[in-house]
Amino acid sequence: MRQSHYKLFVFSMLASMAATAFAAPDAARQAELLYLLKHDCGSCHGMTRQGGLGPPLLPENLQERPTSLMVYTVLEGRPGTPMPPWRGELTEQEANWLVEAMRRGEGL
Repeated sequence: MRQSHYKLFVFSMLASMAATAFAAPDAARQAELLYLLKHDCGSCHGMTRQGGLGPPLLPENLQERPTSLMVYTVLEGRPGTPMPPWRGELTEQEANWLVEAMRRGEGL
């Protein structure tokens, strides 16, 4: 991604996130998301998220990554890699919650 496109992307993601109030999923959906994280994400990133086919998803590996970029990656995938898009399964708010849950180390 060219730098000008990246800046535009980051700006649009931040604007989009600011425009929509972040509402945490209810407790039942949070449990489903943590199950998805362990089993679906874990199939590539490792069941303990220490890495595998995909990079590690441990709190210490995620702290410096911009939230908007991580949410975008979850929703849109990474073309040319095994990382699939999850937009059809997750809302932007759910992807945001999932990113924050990974940063907190939930489900480890």
